[in-house]
Amino acid sequence: MRIIFAGTPDFAAEALRALLAAGHDVALVLSQPDRPSGRGMKLTASPVKTLAIEHGIEVLTPQTLSLKKAPEESAAIHQKLRDVGADLLVVAAYGLILPQPVLDCARGIGRDKDIRAINIHASILPRWRGAAPIARSIEAGDAEMGVTLMKMELGLDTGPMIAMAKTPIAPDETTVTLTERMARMGGELLVDALTHPDDLVGTPQPEEGVTYAEKLLKEEARIKWTDSAAQIERRLRAFTPFPGVFFMKGDVPVKIWKAEVVEAPASAEPGTVLDAKGALTVACGEGALRCLVLQKPGKPKTESGPFLQSLPFAVGEVLA
Repeated sequence: MRIIFAGTPDFAAEALRALLAAGHDVALVLSQPDRPSGRGMKLTASPVKTLAIEHGIEVLTPQTLSLKKAPEESAAIHQKLRDVGADLLVVAAYGLILPQPVLDCARGIGRDKDIRAINIHASILPRWRGAAPIARSIEAGDAEMGVTLMKMELGLDTGPMIAMAKTPIAPDETTVTLTERMARMGGELLVDALTHPDDLVGTPQPEEGVTYAEKLLKEEARIKWTDSAAQIERRLRAFTPFPGVFFMKGDVPVKIWKAEVVEAPASAEPGTVLDAKGALTVACGEGALRCLVLQKPGKPKTESGPFLQSLPFAVGEVLA
């Protein structure tokens, strides 16, 4: 099958890798422009662009595809997409809004030949439409997660569902580990669906159960000790690697990388240090958080014992 692929991060690269391994003709790739990365802030190509170049595939990296924002440049790209003569546009975590001319650039597959663009979305739709479904599912304490293949339309993840796969969320799951599993599942689900392209149909999403996965913000990273320990621990796993979670020890921000929920005296004020020797343990709105791996600015991640030797805490101390 002749395909145009649009995607940017590792999640999308896994889908592109699966398409190539299955023998599909990926004729053109769209990806986000190179971004500054690393200590030297050097311009770095996205994982999708890097993979495409390795396979000799042409890559376009427009700043926008909007005719309003860049009329001439976008119109030229729209025409180029049509000229490719692709059967299908596949989109996975691309990062740009796709206008209707882009969604209509391919000939179409499916029973009615009306599926021109398929999106690989990492959630069990209609739950967690939007930007950060994997992190928000962990934060919310969901028992399972999944990947949905969706016929794309202009609405935010509102299109008809073509296929779905589900998996349990492990108790120690982080956004990193779950994203890796979702990426593999997405690639497998897509390749499987495309083995019988003439049979594909879209099923409207249920009207009930719609939730939105808002973009993760740095402002969410600071711990509120009045939250329950379970909430904070889930947020820690959901916000790994970005934006992380931290608290203040005086004027020093301390980042927590690993923690567990333990019991706490009912009378303990949220933020009170309960243990400052074995592992830093802090009372929360409900229960307590036992911090196992911590980090000071500019220092490596450190297990709780050695960390407490470098930055002492006192039992009874109340953290902000």
